[in-house]
Formats: sequence, structure tokens, C-alpha cells
Amino acid sequence: MVCLGNICRSPLAEGILKSKLPQDQFFIDSAGTSNYHIGASPDNRSVNIARHNDIDICLQKARQFTKQDFKDFDIIYAMDNSNYRDITALATTEDEKNKVKLILNETSPGENKDVPDPYHDTQKGFETVFNMLNEACEVIAKRLA
Repeated sequence: MVCLGNICRSPLAEGILKSKLPQDQFFIDSAGTSNYHIGASPDNRSVNIARHNDIDICLQKARQFTKQDFKDFDIIYAMDNSNYRDITALATTEDEKNKVKLILNETSPGENKDVPDPYHDTQKGFETVFNMLNEACEVIAKRLA
């Protein structure tokens, strides 16, 4: 799960998908394409909306996406088109590039929709993002389980 700073959308996506899949069978993580928030906890608004939905993301720490992630993960979900481009620009093979997907294509195939960045929004924006990601993660979990 990858967004820009790894403090809003991708921590939520990580927490949501973890809540839907057996932890002993799947490794789910998140990262940001930027280095703005390395080591930071998720935004309090992400923590609050996750907690409201019985998901705890408090212990997550932001990290930057690296080329090693192509080797470590089978699927890499980008939260929006900008981050998708940034991630695929780091790919050195077609196989690596093909691992990268837009998360909302899980619920709206081929539409290439962005998960809006709620950072400059209100708590309502975080609720909207949570609902979008929850729906996408439900589709992912059903396919993987």
C-alpha cells in the first residue's frame, strides 16, 4: 500500500487489509513515495477513523518506498495515479512494473480513479477515504483468501 507520505491513506489501507486476512499467511505493509514523514506515526485522523472501525494502526511508522519492495512484495497498490507513476518509474523490469496496481481499480476496474488525499481535509474526508479503501480491500481479501 503506497501513498505520498505514508501517514494517511496507505496506513489505513494496510490496517484495513490486515483486518481482513489471516496474519500468518499474508505480509501487508505500507510506504510513501516521498521521504517527508519517515519514522512518523499515522495522522491522528487516520488513527481515529481506523479505531472507530475497530482497527489499530497506532504502531505503524512511515517509511519510504524502495526498489527492494519490488522483490519483497507480490502486489503493490498505489493510492493514486501520481504515486503509481512514481513507483513504476523505479521499476527496472516489466515484471516489477506489472506488480503495481491502482487500488480503486479493484472496485472500479479500468477507471484509474484516485483515492483522494485527505491530509488537508476534515475528518469527513478521512471517513470517505476509509470507506473507499474498505470496499477495495474487501474485494482484494475475497480474491486472496
